[in-house]
Amino acid sequence: MRRREFLKAGGYLLAGTGLAGPAAQAMSKSDTINVGVVGTGIRGQQLMRFLREVPGVSVSSVCDVLPFRLDEAHALAADARLATDDYRRILDDMAVDAIVIAATFSEHRKIAVDALDAGKHVYCEKTMAKGIADALAVQKAANASPGLVFQTGFQYHSSPLYRTAAEIIERGDIGDIAAINCQWNRNGDWRRPVPDPRWERQINWRMYRDYSSGLVAELSAHQMDFCNTLLGSGIDRIQGSGGVDFWTDGRETYDNTHVLCRYEAGVTATFTCQTANSMDGYRIAVLGSRGSIILTTRKGWFVPEESSNATADNVDFVSGASIVDGGSGTWRTAASDSALRI
Repeated sequence: MRRREFLKAGGYLLAGTGLAGPAAQAMSKSDTINVGVVGTGIRGQQLMRFLREVPGVSVSSVCDVLPFRLDEAHALAADARLATDDYRRILDDMAVDAIVIAATFSEHRKIAVDALDAGKHVYCEKTMAKGIADALAVQKAANASPGLVFQTGFQYHSSPLYRTAAEIIERGDIGDIAAINCQWNRNGDWRRPVPDPRWERQINWRMYRDYSSGLVAELSAHQMDFCNTLLGSGIDRIQGSGGVDFWTDGRETYDNTHVLCRYEAGVTATFTCQTANSMDGYRIAVLGSRGSIILTTRKGWFVPEESSNATADNVDFVSGASIVDGGSGTWRTAASDSALRI
């Protein structure tokens, strides 16, 4: 398969890993794109499975500091030329075109900056970096590498549901945005099994402040990214609270968080996470002067402002089904001009 044909056939899969479009077009001088994966835990291995389904892509190198994770990754990428616990060995390989970073995000700055300095394209899992200083350092390195592609992995950027919802909102179908309420509730300790106590902090790194910023960075960040993109303005004020109030098991990051952001656009957005109660699970509610759009990970609903019925017909933004509010006008998705009456 010629490289141009590969990009056309495999681009939809690469979109999920950030290597599609301009990134893929910029990469390899051959018909094979060689990718090194740094961090081969659950997410890294998931990305490897996606990558090996794409013709013309080779996971040529894998890296992890946990030996059993490295063994698992090497089994997934049996043809990988290199399995190492030192990512710099991958960067030294001139045949490697791109790096996927799925390590603990406290390590993202160092790996990303080194990869860009080594001339590698970078797909970096969210959160991009730990703290403002690290984020700015990565941004500076990416801006200083105009011939390279750097992308951060917020998956809802690739979601047809979220793209269409944003188009509907930006078109003004719900009126002016008054507020946004976001939540991501779970009932569970968020821990992963540890085969050996010495690996506790590396496996359950989300529990420890040296490695993670907890629920806000790991979960709410997805919803914050959607709000930032939708509103297109900076945040003027932030306040929040939380604590280790339920899972008192030695963790350092909070088991519940409540954050309020006031945007320069004049909209207030709330972000809450709870790990001791899963009521309503994942949810984003964009409240407008004419109606509200409610989003889960896979479904969307429109609730007209004139209606008090919060169980309005389901709206499948992907297929383009739409509804009419019953009296004050028609609301349609971007994908269809058809309407169903409530």
